[in-house]
Amino acid sequence: MLNSILTASTTGDITFQSIILCTLASLVLGFGVSAVYMFKGKYSKNFVITLALLPALIQLVIMMVNGNLGAGVAVMGAFSLVRFRSVPGTSKEILNIFFAMALGLTTGMGYIGYAVIFFIIIGIVLLVLSASRFGEKNSAEKELKITIAESLDYNGIFDDLFDKYTNNFELVRVKTTNMGSLYELQYHISIKDQTLEKEFIDEIRCRNGNLNITCGKVPTNKDEL
Repeated sequence: MLNSILTASTTGDITFQSIILCTLASLVLGFGVSAVYMFKGKYSKNFVITLALLPALIQLVIMMVNGNLGAGVAVMGAFSLVRFRSVPGTSKEILNIFFAMALGLTTGMGYIGYAVIFFIIIGIVLLVLSASRFGEKNSAEKELKITIAESLDYNGIFDDLFDKYTNNFELVRVKTTNMGSLYELQYHISIKDQTLEKEFIDEIRCRNGNLNITCGKVPTNKDEL
């Protein structure tokens, strides 16, 4: 069951039946990878189709190389060009691409049994991690941006309000705006009580002269590699 169906051939050559069997297995596993990727996540149709067909394409290339060193080097060079024709992806997208490629490599070598076992184990782990809160940030953590006049000293200007309404806070960045006439302070905060958020912002407005205040979720684009 776990032996390669290609080495089991009496002639040592790749038969048409072996290619069809490996291709069907790659397509089934590819659609499985797509289903795992779509579980509780945002996705595009184009990327889902890519994941579904990628194992079959990788498998076909591996079977056609079939130990030819020169062809293998040429294939690696061709795949390296794909990097310069694609946009950066998130860590989750890159993980699923490698997942699909690993399955394609395994089926391309004829180890369909190993590919199925590998898919089941990794697929279950991915589904469990996606359904759980593993790695999620505290929902109370928010990004707060406060605009103040350049005449104000931003060091410690809101510390008493932060001590009153937040569990912890951190000044992440300070930048000038409006031709240098204003400062924008960016904080990461964890609010003690969500019901007091409006009261918290109102007290900040009284102190910063009713200039712009923005409070929202901490950006998640740090998933980019």
